[in-house]
Amino acid sequence: MRTPESLLYSVDHLWTKPSTDGLWEAGITDYAQDLLGDIVFIDAPAIGSILSSGKPCGLVESVKTGSDLHALVDGEVAEVNQALMNMPELINEDPYQAWIFKYKPSQAILNDQLLSAEAYKTLVSGL
Repeated sequence: MRTPESLLYSVDHLWTKPSTDGLWEAGITDYAQDLLGDIVFIDAPAIGSILSSGKPCGLVESVKTGSDLHALVDGEVAEVNQALMNMPELINEDPYQAWIFKYKPSQAILNDQLLSAEAYKTLVSGL
């Protein structure tokens, strides 16, 4: 399982990082995509949607099951990865390049709101 050190993680198996345009990218972790199996559909949050930390904001479906996406922090959805909507299997190929949506956080993201790579690895090892 890959867990890049440069990303922040949620207990709900999403990752996030700042993008070059000033927004933050969000996607599912390698652990999550491996559990789901072949991903066949993404229901991303709509542009302009208000995100509430920990609340469902979208859905990822695989041939095995579906799983809610939970917002990492409070904020607003600014962009959806349209290429991923047409080819959701890109998440299985490289989950850390295949961001699902970009968002603008309501306030500065503090490292204590999310997990470091080390903390996320510890969480997953206990599952």
